[in-house]
Amino acid sequence: MWARWPMFLFVCSSIVIGECKIINNVRHEVRKFPEDFLFGTATASYQVEGAWDKDGKTENIWDHVTLTNPCVVKDCSNGDIADDSYHQYKRDVEMMRELGLDFYRFSLSWTRILPTSFPDKINEAGVQYYNNLIDEMLKYNIKPMITLFHWDLPQKLQEMGGWTNPEIVNWFADYARIAFELFGDRVTDWITINEPHQVCYHGYGDDSLAPLLNIKGVADYLCAKNLLLAHAKAYHIYDKEFRSLNGGKIFIALSAQWYDAEYEEFVDAAKEANDFTWAIYSHPIFSETGDFPPVLKEYVAQKSAEQGFYRSRLPEFTEEEIDYVRGTSDYFGLNHYLTYYVYRNESVVNYYESPSFEEDMGVITYFYDEWKIGESNYTKFVPWGFYKLLTRIREDYGNPPVIITENGFATRGGLNDEDRITYYRHYISAMLDAMEEGSDVRAYTAWSLMDNFEWLAGYTERFGLYQVDYESPERTRTPRKSAFVYKQILRTRELDMHYEPDTDVMTIDEGH
Repeated sequence: MWARWPMFLFVCSSIVIGECKIINNVRHEVRKFPEDFLFGTATASYQVEGAWDKDGKTENIWDHVTLTNPCVVKDCSNGDIADDSYHQYKRDVEMMRELGLDFYRFSLSWTRILPTSFPDKINEAGVQYYNNLIDEMLKYNIKPMITLFHWDLPQKLQEMGGWTNPEIVNWFADYARIAFELFGDRVTDWITINEPHQVCYHGYGDDSLAPLLNIKGVADYLCAKNLLLAHAKAYHIYDKEFRSLNGGKIFIALSAQWYDAEYEEFVDAAKEANDFTWAIYSHPIFSETGDFPPVLKEYVAQKSAEQGFYRSRLPEFTEEEIDYVRGTSDYFGLNHYLTYYVYRNESVVNYYESPSFEEDMGVITYFYDEWKIGESNYTKFVPWGFYKLLTRIREDYGNPPVIITENGFATRGGLNDEDRITYYRHYISAMLDAMEEGSDVRAYTAWSLMDNFEWLAGYTERFGLYQVDYESPERTRTPRKSAFVYKQILRTRELDMHYEPDTDVMTIDEGH
């Protein structure tokens, strides 16, 4: 899956259109960021908080999966303790100060605030934890950026259908309103939902994320429509009832990997892969027309008819719903990690299960071996894909303001993480290339502040600027070399490809 696809699959007369397999023209001069550009890092509640059943918190889908089927996770681990941020939030903020962050993106645990999943009971201990974290950050002029939903749906709601139940639009809206009421006086940056594609495809159409439903080509599409409506309803609540408090912003964070064609004959296939995987969520919000991408509607309807369905497996939006969703994001929140090449020929026939999202899309993806740096099999090094993705967002959607809400690189541990440094430098440089051509990128968020529970990979994949010692009761956090490099970028507001930090001591720069 990860290696370069055998070349005999391609037509001999194909024209190679991808000249560089790793990076485009690397610029080695020191590059400046705009004065108002912001830098941050991110985490998510289940991945770092721990205290899974403490002080009134109830079960979410990740608690349920890891406790009922622990070895579905690669190392049979869970987030019961994780980084223990529930108890160590002051150390978390100290790390933010060491790096000199402008903001920190974290998510709320729905069941820590609303233990019944509904607004009839508010858990004061959970609220106090988030108040403590927010206030500690604000004490040092670090802006909180809150994600309302980062994958940890209450298990009770999942048992009632989760994101496939249309009632979740109201359930999520009620939860969002409670969060706005509790924290909206101090928080001006809100993300409704993190990575819809992962939520719907991996959790509902596949079994690679909780709740592991694996109902292909049906549940994932039901989830997509309901999720977009839930996001839109939360947006409208904030816009009408809370924005006037402090002029805050609210947006969605989309996971968009880049799909490209190495050969001219597959250009359309690559465009359609982008439509299926991320424009399914961005097109309804950011395009002038709204609704799902036309090619998505056409292909799923055609396949559904061929398979004997009475109607398309992709649910339709009404005209009223199209209008309700369109325009509901103040920024284009962008999570990006990977690039794929795609092809489509006769070998795609019967390649995937039927019905399924993959069969509807009808492409096969492949990588080059050279795109792998370091030990991890997850992250690949293709910075030019990041540049192309930002360019397409600018061209397709009228240059919306973009916040990079996640970008990062996995290792298997260790403090001298040169591969992560290489990744960050080149991806940030690719972002600057897009910005110089007009892309309106306002902020960059490194994933992640520290190592954390990486879903079904457990603790085998490490994304942190800070290494976490999971053998120590204190969950000791130690800065990696990449943390010193990232701090230099933040402190100078410059990208220096050749900067070599002194990594002896990480200190707090009080002047930043």
